[in-house]
Amino acid sequence: MQRLVIATRGSKLALWQANHIKSQLELRHGNAVAVELLILKTKGDKILDVPLAKVGGKGLFVKEIEDALLDGRADLAVHSMKDVPVELPEGLVLGIVPPRELVTDCLLSVHWPTLESLPLGAVVGTSSLRRQCQLRALRPDLQLEHLRGNVDTRLNKLLAGEFAAIVMATAGMRRLGLKAPHMQELGPPHFLPAVGQGALGIEYCQDRADLLEYLGFMDHPPTRITVEAERGFLTGLNGGCQVPIAAHGVLDGKTVRLEGLVADPDTGETIRRSTEGPAHQAFALGLALADTVLAAGGKVILDRVYAAGHARA
Repeated sequence: MQRLVIATRGSKLALWQANHIKSQLELRHGNAVAVELLILKTKGDKILDVPLAKVGGKGLFVKEIEDALLDGRADLAVHSMKDVPVELPEGLVLGIVPPRELVTDCLLSVHWPTLESLPLGAVVGTSSLRRQCQLRALRPDLQLEHLRGNVDTRLNKLLAGEFAAIVMATAGMRRLGLKAPHMQELGPPHFLPAVGQGALGIEYCQDRADLLEYLGFMDHPPTRITVEAERGFLTGLNGGCQVPIAAHGVLDGKTVRLEGLVADPDTGETIRRSTEGPAHQAFALGLALADTVLAAGGKVILDRVYAAGHARA
């Protein structure tokens, strides 16, 4: 019997994701594998009183988990792809990308069914600069306030009346089976997701070719291709998951269509461009779109954002 240890964060969503992969392995391989979880706390889990954009540093939700892979405490790790820096530590690979959940964000409210119906000056909770910028573009009157914590914590603050609405990823809500009285999806083309949103990544040491025998059946090439395009865009901008960058890739046959944006959270200025190209050049397509956005004014915006103290990845 092969013993496999999955490193994961301890939040309900992270545990759902790790247990989902665990159950897939057990369903596929039966008694041939014994899967255990190694639950770890990351820097991003420990710092809850500061917006992530102000914390700084790469891999706020993955470093401690990657350390466990490198020192042999764990065989594989399950991540939310939007948390994973493009540049991985030497010796590690994102070998498996399972099928993606919905990429959209979701506006949750007790009293108001849509973004348009929120009262003038309503308080909306989100700490994501990406979400804040796109919300301001649609509703400049809203009062946007810092909101951190796991999915349950944020939802409970909404239900307790601290916010008129909050915004969270649809994928997390669906995976945990959570609901609010009113839920409105915010998605393309008007509201772009974070890079890799809704996708999972399975990371392990690159010298562990034996793991492909157990994990390979979960890899989903269409998801991998679109996520690679989005991560190429992020790489070309030298950005991280906590800066006002959004991207959405769609695979149509052998063609990838990619849309990306950079926004200034203070001025509301947004640079948004799109492109398409061959699926086998997905990452390079993202890099090229980043160059287009930078040349169109994105570099000036990002320089302003970083100068204001937001985290450079």
